[in-house]
Amino acid sequence: MRIWLLLLALLMPVTAESHLPVTGSSPVELYELAPTPQPVIKARSALLLDIDSGKILFQVDPHGRHAPASLTKVVTALVALDHLGLDQTVTVPTSIDQLPWDSTRMGLRAGERVTVRELLYGLFLNSGNDAAVTLSEAAMPRATFIALMNAKAVALGMGDTHFVNPIGLDDPAHYTSVADLARAATELLRRFPEVAAMAEAPSLAVSATATHHAYALYNLNDLVRTYRGATGLKTGWTGRAGGCLIATATRDGRHLMVVLLASPRIFGEAATLLDYGFASSS
Repeated sequence: MRIWLLLLALLMPVTAESHLPVTGSSPVELYELAPTPQPVIKARSALLLDIDSGKILFQVDPHGRHAPASLTKVVTALVALDHLGLDQTVTVPTSIDQLPWDSTRMGLRAGERVTVRELLYGLFLNSGNDAAVTLSEAAMPRATFIALMNAKAVALGMGDTHFVNPIGLDDPAHYTSVADLARAATELLRRFPEVAAMAEAPSLAVSATATHHAYALYNLNDLVRTYRGATGLKTGWTGRAGGCLIATATRDGRHLMVVLLASPRIFGEAATLLDYGFASSS
């Protein structure tokens, strides 16, 4: 009986196991790493940029022309810094009293004397329209300042952009794109890193002086409190523009930037894109 069992075993088909090395070592199995899934977002336009390499990691409608709300103020800051020193003192104009009732403000009062540095904190943290107006009228007439904003856009290659105010108030002739805003934000980071760093502060108490009262500033960018490595940069919202955001973050030596226009969840979608960027190769 054992002989017949032996014969049957010899006649069985050869299996994969019969090809294993006689040494008893296990076969090598190769696996392909699955690519990081593309994020799904609802923003009308979006861009994810590796700041160091300049590589675009993700984009949706990068050159679509849309209302930018207060993201405009990045260019307002760039133009102001071309003409004003950080420690220069300027007078708050009476025109701040003509701002829309629902304007975001740092709390300026007409006739106060404040430094450009203080105004920039109010611009980036509270998104102060009063700070933007003061900066735009400190050294020249507002119309001249707006002309310089458009000249700055041309100089930076922002071909999708036109400004009609320094604040970001809705106007059909006031528009830009996520690609252009990324250019402007990159210019701010490159030329004025000290100013860009202001946007990382969760809050700031500006003490009263002989020329102005105290200001309690609070950063409207929730990411600086909730997202590990967040460093700024600028929030925006209007009825026409929807939610807008330029978000920057640093992890493990990498520096990323997200720009969103018309997003229903600016902080959630920015975090999703930043997570995707940090998980991807540069």
